[in-house]
Amino acid sequence: MTEVRGTVAPGFEDVRGEFTAFLDREVAEYGDPGAQLAAYSDGRQVVDLWSGALPGDDLTGVFSISKGAAHLSVALLVQDGVLSLDEPAWGLTLREVLGHRAGLIGVDGGFTVTEIADDALIAARLEGQKPFWEPGTAYGYHALVVAALTGAVVRRVTGRSIQQVYAERIRDPYDLDLHLGLPEALEARYAPVQPSPVPYPPMDPASLMAIAFTAPHGSLDAFANDRNVRAHGQASAGGVGNARGVARMYAAAISTVDGRAPLLSAATAAEFAAPYSMGPDLVTGEPDHFGLGFETVRQKYPYLGAGAFGHGSAAGAMGWADPASGVAYGYVRRRFAWPPGGGAAENEALGAAIVRSAKALTAPEG
Repeated sequence: MTEVRGTVAPGFEDVRGEFTAFLDREVAEYGDPGAQLAAYSDGRQVVDLWSGALPGDDLTGVFSISKGAAHLSVALLVQDGVLSLDEPAWGLTLREVLGHRAGLIGVDGGFTVTEIADDALIAARLEGQKPFWEPGTAYGYHALVVAALTGAVVRRVTGRSIQQVYAERIRDPYDLDLHLGLPEALEARYAPVQPSPVPYPPMDPASLMAIAFTAPHGSLDAFANDRNVRAHGQASAGGVGNARGVARMYAAAISTVDGRAPLLSAATAAEFAAPYSMGPDLVTGEPDHFGLGFETVRQKYPYLGAGAFGHGSAAGAMGWADPASGVAYGYVRRRFAWPPGGGAAENEALGAAIVRSAKALTAPEG
């Protein structure tokens, strides 16, 4: 049996069992993936587990978990009245850009290694790019650039980068181990991302998938392991963190944490979580994929409430908040999962065990 480290609160013992079972299967086939699992229930941490290859305090690349941090920051600015979802943005509105409708998924000829690390440089290149479909008529995953698009709007209106807003409003007040811009002083805690044990099949270079996902580093693990990417905190995919940081961020979004009121009102959370971009995603082919800046995670995990919101990542990490159950979830893995796809397969059973345990503890007796 694989050694699982960390703790669970009373009533969440089944979660340790699910995590152990997953690791036993993974280790038997491919070796330790380096996995961390954390969760909060009504603002209280109830799960803090990890495997030997990624200690609980270690940090690693979290890819599109970064979008959740970036767009929680946008949601706060909208809630404050600083931004409007009807704000003009890239020939559309901010609402439409958050819904991945801009058609600006990449640039002809691709980005350079320097450009893809820096949201300001990404936005500058996209200014002159012809959209890959008529903006507003369809949607497709802007995998490496969406937060550069939304971040340009934030900077224009506030004079601050999306990374600065996130640090000031969310990361620093809650002391989160989830960074959009990793300080040099924390580099010693960084565990490099590892590639999938089975090579991913090549993409058709002319496809929208390749245009949206291809980083000039040659692979996404090399992208995450580039110090320049980590330093800039590229807000679509360049974040660095651990499961504790992911879960705590989503807990702060919907729950009272450390005596602070939830970051989001119920109305704001519901507006950003509500399905917005419906039908097939032109890039990934997935249906009904997005609310505003967040993924419609209930589609993938039907045990969640209709108001759940979050985001998965290329390596298999996942984070979400479920106002209906009061659960906030963070899962991070160091090695890319096989088979490929945002949010590795184990998230289904791990999340279900946490929600089931939380509901059992709050169910009325009798």
